[in-house]
Amino acid sequence: MSRLGLFCLKLVRWTGWLLLPLMLAFLATGYAMSGRYGFTVLASEQSALALHKLMHLPLGVLLLAHVLPSVYLWLVRHAWIKSRTQS
Repeated sequence: MSRLGLFCLKLVRWTGWLLLPLMLAFLATGYAMSGRYGFTVLASEQSALALHKLMHLPLGVLLLAHVLPSVYLWLVRHAWIKSRTQS
């Protein structure tokens, strides 16, 4: 595997682990805003809305950093893109 491929693989793994708690928090604040499933115990509607809005940018950045290398690795694996050789 090329250096770019190894870098992409590590990036996908790290961003995946970072996305997991962020997505859970994003869902929890969304449910707290709507008052469903008892999530209002965690935060009030106003504080849940503030936290939910603060998570949009980090979630978008991490999602892009996770998806783009994943798509690249998939394209290399299925031979749509030629793998770079090490020199």
